[in-house]
Amino acid sequence: MQHEIKPAGATSNPFPGVTGNILVTGGTGFLGSYIIKALVEKGYTVRAIRRGNKLPGWISNEILDKVDWVEGDILDMVSLEEAMQGIDTIIHSAAIVSFAKKDRRNMYQVNVDGTANVVNMALEQQVKRLIHISSVAALGRTADGGQVDEEKKWEESKVNTHYAKSKYKGELEVWRGMAEGLDAVILNPSTILGYGDWHSSSCAIFKNVYEEFKWYSPGINGFVDVEDVAKAAVLLMESTITGQRYIINGDTWPFQQLMNTMADQFGKKRPSRATTPFLISIAWRLESVKSLFTGKKPLLTKESASVAQSKTYFANDKILKALPGFSFTPLEESIKKACKKYLDQLVADKKA
Repeated sequence: MQHEIKPAGATSNPFPGVTGNILVTGGTGFLGSYIIKALVEKGYTVRAIRRGNKLPGWISNEILDKVDWVEGDILDMVSLEEAMQGIDTIIHSAAIVSFAKKDRRNMYQVNVDGTANVVNMALEQQVKRLIHISSVAALGRTADGGQVDEEKKWEESKVNTHYAKSKYKGELEVWRGMAEGLDAVILNPSTILGYGDWHSSSCAIFKNVYEEFKWYSPGINGFVDVEDVAKAAVLLMESTITGQRYIINGDTWPFQQLMNTMADQFGKKRPSRATTPFLISIAWRLESVKSLFTGKKPLLTKESASVAQSKTYFANDKILKALPGFSFTPLEESIKKACKKYLDQLVADKKA
């Protein structure tokens, strides 16, 4: 089955190395949808894979209508081959982010086997360029936290989550593809924040704060605006850089500062109780039991509790040197913008 690629607009492409026929995997996800937005606004012709008819409600129809949406799955080689017809560049952002035990099997399939499929089909179809969205989790964490940059080597550690392991193994498939001649770049974003579906992914932090979740973790982590990650992905796509990885991290904040800032923007109570290793171990167990009765995903799991307590600092100087003129949105500004959009959405939902 052949797909006709819709022109996103009349804007000419100033980057002769990129023909403009771009496939985005994970286009209905949080980051993937913003990558599509950034591409369409630059005038690129975009095809995106989706499963079912659901589209990202946080992106305007004006953008979504310019995308050639194709039904497919990165675990299905036939649909993947069809989706890559006439494609010159792939931005691979499809992934499952979860710390829940029940999601592990599917997460490894998508994050590892799915990435292997994308790499293999890109090589077979002679796709010119691949931008792979990984995660800082793929670099691994150590029990004592500390500074993490692009030179960090993966180490087996009890603080590495299964999500981290799946992203690390997925990355290995991309490095293998590079060894076989694939022109590729890897992005390692820290925790991505912004306006999306606050029932899922890192957007759920906003929902928890809005509902006045009382607890905060003593941990420190890296955070980045979703639109900054999308912009960096497109700029790296347009560059001549290849065979490199880049940490995409805006600011490194304590979780308490993050949640306090969100609470202030929402006009809600700040979390007031600091967790300890003992208390948090009780909390994730209670959440696990609670989820059995409600059927809802637990707010906290053993793995997410471990991440929330670690104190890890992520460097970002390599990407700033590679992309002159690129800068990160201050985290406080990102939170303010996202909180306003979530509040506006709540008002709109009440009127509907």
